[in-house]
Amino acid sequence: MKKEALLYEKLENKLVHCYLCSHHCRIVNKKFGFCGVRQNIDGVLYTHIYGEVIAANVDPIEKKPLYHFLPGSRSFSIATVGCNFHCGFCQNWEISQSSIRDGSYSPDSRNFTSTQIVKQAFKNDCRSISYTYTEPAIFFEFALDTAKLAKEMELYNNFVTNGYMTKEALFMIKPYLDAANVDLKFFREEAYKKICAGSLKPVLDSIKLMHGLGIWVEITTLVIPGENDSEAELNDIAQFIASVDKNIPWHISRFHPDYKFTNHAFTPNPALKRAEELGHKAGLNYVYVGNILDWGNDTYCHNCKKLLIKREGFSILEYNIKEGKCSFCHTVIPGIF
Repeated sequence: MKKEALLYEKLENKLVHCYLCSHHCRIVNKKFGFCGVRQNIDGVLYTHIYGEVIAANVDPIEKKPLYHFLPGSRSFSIATVGCNFHCGFCQNWEISQSSIRDGSYSPDSRNFTSTQIVKQAFKNDCRSISYTYTEPAIFFEFALDTAKLAKEMELYNNFVTNGYMTKEALFMIKPYLDAANVDLKFFREEAYKKICAGSLKPVLDSIKLMHGLGIWVEITTLVIPGENDSEAELNDIAQFIASVDKNIPWHISRFHPDYKFTNHAFTPNPALKRAEELGHKAGLNYVYVGNILDWGNDTYCHNCKKLLIKREGFSILEYNIKEGKCSFCHTVIPGIF
């Protein structure tokens, strides 16, 4: 569904400036922005994907991953096509790299209203709505309208995002956004440019701003052999997170070959273990390892070190948090419980 976009300004000669994301596209008449789904039509910027939901599923919140946000709950998860990054390792590339502009748009989407999304969340006993799978900034107008309605109905909202939104977008969504998992993919500008067609600083700025606005933040880094697995880079990521807040959970995720990165190897366990050690050495209270069995998923109290949440995959086997506090030493556990 075509709808006039938010967060843009009209310039001379039917030129428009989109400032939804940090690409800050200046788009001439009839052309699309970098995302491939927002188009300038006679000096008015339109989104072509309002309500055009390509994926709608009920997920455990741990799948996002969010471990300190309503653990054990269900989240109604939605996405449209499109992205403002072109990551060669994307695990959802079939939908994230689809585009109205180049004709690769999938016909499998179904038009939803915000009311229908909220009703589906309630029908499936979900406590939140996740804007996920692709970049939620791309379908910002629909996410915003849905999040407003969800908040009125006492549902929570979370973004799973690359963090490339502008401060204007974050200020607009802030009253309705409870949590976000931000992908901090690299800590080197050249890697963001080469592999994602993006930039590092806007992501760091978004993380700091989200935290400052009171949005609960967790961070994920996919550890890719030969790309971002050096001790120096992983240490820089851990040190940055700690500089914002040592209570921000860091999810270290195992890479598996996909999309344009099929020649890369799986992340070896020693590299994941070393990243975990660097996180703790930096002073982070909560470091997790994902996409791997048997270890790295459990939550321990940062004060008394006792087991708070025992996980097996996305399931919770043991839960020792009561009213947001450790059941053993009664220390407040950071997050939304």
